[in-house]
Amino acid sequence: MTTNELMRTIYDNHGRALERYVTKLLEGDRHAAADIVQETAVRAWQNASGLDVSGPTFRRWLLKVARRQVIDRHRKRLNRPVEVGGDVPDWAVRVSDSSERTMAAMVVSDVFSGLSTDHREVIAELYFRGASVADAAGALGVPAGTVKSRKYYALRAMRSALADRGLTSPM
Repeated sequence: MTTNELMRTIYDNHGRALERYVTKLLEGDRHAAADIVQETAVRAWQNASGLDVSGPTFRRWLLKVARRQVIDRHRKRLNRPVEVGGDVPDWAVRVSDSSERTMAAMVVSDVFSGLSTDHREVIAELYFRGASVADAAGALGVPAGTVKSRKYYALRAMRSALADRGLTSPM
């Protein structure tokens, strides 16, 4: 079977079902679903020698590959740092001029100094020094999970303290 025939078979016989399935997994994101379907077709082409395209298990194989790609996509997004720009989250500090920024910086500094030593060290490593979780764990001599936990609770405490001071809305 040629590449064109394989792609035609995939899209004609399985394309709609595959796209509906992936769109549902991605909660309606059709653009991302189209990318996943295309990547699934590429994987089928790469493994064409070991696949029975006319067999009853081929669609199940396609759905399984697509599902794994959706899972991988989700995991990659969880591991990416938060993107800066675009919409400002509700909890972000909003200031308009230099005097307000100076006051906000003073309040944030005060909130930061009010954290426990463990929480301050983790925030300093991750955000001020730009260390990864693994690097921060090594520098602080604690497991990576401890760094993640301390980061979560430190940021939560900072958001709460900033909300108490009227600089953010509570989460």
